[in-house]
Amino acid sequence: MTATTDGSAGAVGPRAAAASTTNELRPGAAAAALDGTALPDASGLDEAAARAAERAAGHLLARQDPEGWWKGDLETNVTMDAEDLLLRQFLGILDADTTHAAALHIRREQREDGAWATFYGGPGDLSATVEAYVALRLAGDLPDAPHMARASAWVRAGGGIASARVFTRIWLALFGWWRWEDLPELPPELLFLPKWFPLNIYDFGCWARQTIVPLTVVSAKRPVRPAPFPLDELHTDPALPNPPRPLAPATGWDGLFQRLDKALHLYHRVAPRALRRTAMNQAARWIIERQENDGCWGGIQPPAVYSVIALHLLGYDLQHPVMRAGLASLDRFAVWREDGSRMVEACQSPVWDTCLAVIALADAGLEPDHPALLKAVDWMLDEEITRTGDWSVRRPELPPGGWAFEFHNDNYPDIDDTAEVLLAFRRVRHPDPARLEAAVARGARWTLGMQSKGGAWGAFDADNTSALPNKLPFCDFGEVIDPPSADVTAHVVEMLAFEGLARDPRTRGGIDWLLAAQEPNGAWFGRWGVNHVYGTGSVLPALTAAGLPVSHPAIRRAVHWLGTVQNEDGGWGEDLRSYHDETWIGRGASTASQTAWALIALLAAGERDSDPVRRGVAWLAETQREDGSWDEPYFTGTGFPWDFSINYHLYRLVFPLTALGRYVHGEPSPGKVR
Repeated sequence: MTATTDGSAGAVGPRAAAASTTNELRPGAAAAALDGTALPDASGLDEAAARAAERAAGHLLARQDPEGWWKGDLETNVTMDAEDLLLRQFLGILDADTTHAAALHIRREQREDGAWATFYGGPGDLSATVEAYVALRLAGDLPDAPHMARASAWVRAGGGIASARVFTRIWLALFGWWRWEDLPELPPELLFLPKWFPLNIYDFGCWARQTIVPLTVVSAKRPVRPAPFPLDELHTDPALPNPPRPLAPATGWDGLFQRLDKALHLYHRVAPRALRRTAMNQAARWIIERQENDGCWGGIQPPAVYSVIALHLLGYDLQHPVMRAGLASLDRFAVWREDGSRMVEACQSPVWDTCLAVIALADAGLEPDHPALLKAVDWMLDEEITRTGDWSVRRPELPPGGWAFEFHNDNYPDIDDTAEVLLAFRRVRHPDPARLEAAVARGARWTLGMQSKGGAWGAFDADNTSALPNKLPFCDFGEVIDPPSADVTAHVVEMLAFEGLARDPRTRGGIDWLLAAQEPNGAWFGRWGVNHVYGTGSVLPALTAAGLPVSHPAIRRAVHWLGTVQNEDGGWGEDLRSYHDETWIGRGASTASQTAWALIALLAAGERDSDPVRRGVAWLAETQREDGSWDEPYFTGTGFPWDFSINYHLYRLVFPLTALGRYVHGEPSPGKVR
């Protein structure tokens, strides 16, 4: 278990208050204006930016772990906390202290209307509200308590449990609150499908794959533990909890897969016992082979939770080494607040945070051989993954050499982290250059080998683009494939440019893909950050590092777009609603990280002395806290677009520092530090 390292975390107020104010923000609205109407002159702004960068660098340096890494809290939503309690209830290990602490956190996140959102200031989410409600019932909150009555009424108004996502109903089925027969079937025989066959497990993104394999065991076993209380109040009609719904036309994908699911339910009744037993044993081997050294799976919470349940159903008792290690790893996802509450992180981001911190500090003027940077690079060098993982299914001849996002995730290094780690390495003058160069060569080779068809890069796998997995009735929990994205491709192109490979045909293929992917408005879609501001902030530095002139039409269109979406206060912001509502694109309350992304893009495009840049820098300097950081309750990170959002608590520090550093010291360039 870890204690929070974010000095502002304990001061975050109730989400109820946030929801009542931030929901009033609409596209085009701006936050409060800066103190004073006139910008400082150029020299005054330069001095303010330098002071702000110095304070931010000092704050960031003070947060470095003695081992060399940085890690900010990774905040998602209360389903992580609710499912953690449900897991412990299912296993019979739920204790009073954990329940009390989790309930404190869950209650604090409730909106005034009784619902729970999946991001700060967002609308209520039915599944999150159902899971939070059940968790509070486990904590002893009574159905007639005012906050619980508001929640249950909100759920009923939204269609009740029957309208919740599949994952929520799986958790309820574990306790008999939902019928297994009314859930999509997921047979373990899925593992027998060859790698070339549609809907084999490697057609799914790695995060979905690691979740689906253990859930095939759960789906086959259909366990039911005694329910500690009824949930009639969450049904629109308790006598008919799952009203019949007509099938979609058989001529479309939805109708086809609905009928396939009915066939699989029939198969469940007649599945040969020997075949099913063999399939479940194969699933168990698959799961155990992918357990990391710290006991987790993939470094993320959901696969760990379902893997523990699956193995328990297959006879692994809680004292088995695999189970002990798995449960201990889940405890390490817990962040204990000063007020006694407990928040569960979906995953942890030390490699990502550390490479971004190194880039920020170096670009802010820290000497390339500064001890903090060298310690961070040494730690990252030790984190290199030199064994093959699931990525090798599509690239069997490619030698390993990459970095993952988390402390332990050797099966799934990712392309985005690897690119940023190598960019961080190039900003440091290491005392053992041979060691550094060897790691860089392996990382660049692996990254190039993971290029997808068409010239772009996904996050974890190459050519993970089948459209079929998203059509399955089971897959309603967010993105389940890993197609190439503009932000990952941009980071790779930028890294390759720093490696002197700007003219390499593979790099040019990435550039061509990026130019073709530009939106008509001039922005780029942000897959892993919110949203078009993030995508554009990633792409422009890559294009200019690779040699495109700032006069290039694509760059000018992007610069124009950023100017049109700047808020009146001088900052930039984009709400998560932009993922499914075009009127929100580029619109939202100003945030430190998104303002920094816009500035990073504009600075790369040669706009240092422009009015938008000056206003953005002034906003960062004006809104900086005394300790050198910035407040940022808004979620600006993306797990799945719209469906799963992230507040990286270090984003509010590393990206503003990077932007201020580049404003003060100029743009980094390939070959500047070797």
